[in-house]
Amino acid sequence: MKIYTKTGDKGTSSLYNGERRNKDDLIFEALGTTDELSCNIGLAMEYLEDDAFLKERLEKIQCLLQDIGSNIATPRDRSNANKLARTTFDPHGKLVLELEQWIDAMDEELPRLTQFILPSGGKASATLHVSRAVCRRAERCVQPLNREHLCDDSVTVYLNRLAAKHQGKEEKVYVKPRQD
Repeated sequence: MKIYTKTGDKGTSSLYNGERRNKDDLIFEALGTTDELSCNIGLAMEYLEDDAFLKERLEKIQCLLQDIGSNIATPRDRSNANKLARTTFDPHGKLVLELEQWIDAMDEELPRLTQFILPSGGKASATLHVSRAVCRRAERCVQPLNREHLCDDSVTVYLNRLAAKHQGKEEKVYVKPRQD
């Protein structure tokens, strides 16, 4: 089986429900951005040294980003019940609650934040900062889809909760440049 299909050569691609849309459709922008987020998380995991706890959680987040992609690729108002059931994301909020608990536990280890943090703190931490920025873009891409009821509300809530933990190396803080 070849990995290319040629079906997108004319600028369209297919969603999970079979609907074809232009490749620059908002749905594909959201899918591409969540994929980019997962790639950046994967890169950060490669830089993590001996933090099995964080690696395990990041891997779960990557898997959940795949589930989020399935939800986004299945417009809620245009898909049959079977496809909707297969792609529903976190209908009871358990995954969001779990993520909040992870964030709270990591927050307890961090010093009180009194200044803006500049992306730094080691390769893994800096890559997680990139992931955080990509996550915020993914959230912005998903918002219009959510307003149109094309994806589950829990998708935007989950993306809003995602956060990064530093690698344990000192991060740089923002200092306002002097303007003499």
